[in-house]
Amino acid sequence: MIGVLDTEGTSAEWTFHADPGAVRSARAVVRGQLRAWGLDEIGDVAALLVSELVTNALRHATGPIGVRLVRTGGATPRLLVEVSDTLPDPPRERTADSESEDGRGLQLVAHSSRRWGTRPADTGKTVWFELAVPG
Repeated sequence: MIGVLDTEGTSAEWTFHADPGAVRSARAVVRGQLRAWGLDEIGDVAALLVSELVTNALRHATGPIGVRLVRTGGATPRLLVEVSDTLPDPPRERTADSESEDGRGLQLVAHSSRRWGTRPADTGKTVWFELAVPG
């Protein structure tokens, strides 16, 4: 991990080196932060989806990988999760056949989250998804 930018209040943010250990580290910090916020119920799915997006960043981009969590309240509480990398190209959903070992990550994100998307960043892009926060 390069550094923890913020873990106070309603958001938390980390930056990781682009190496294979980033996936495990990102999963661990996401689970830990959600536990600290009392959101254990969504910890497994959030960690799984972060793993998929960080893995995609490792495969297709170079440079640091950012992970950010934002907890929102109100009538429909939710968790916004963002994974940023240095590649400006948006990810492409692929259809994997039963023999394929990869190509299912974005499908998993799409089917497991309330909604998801991408947006350009100053140096690359951010892929994000939202999870409902149990009430």
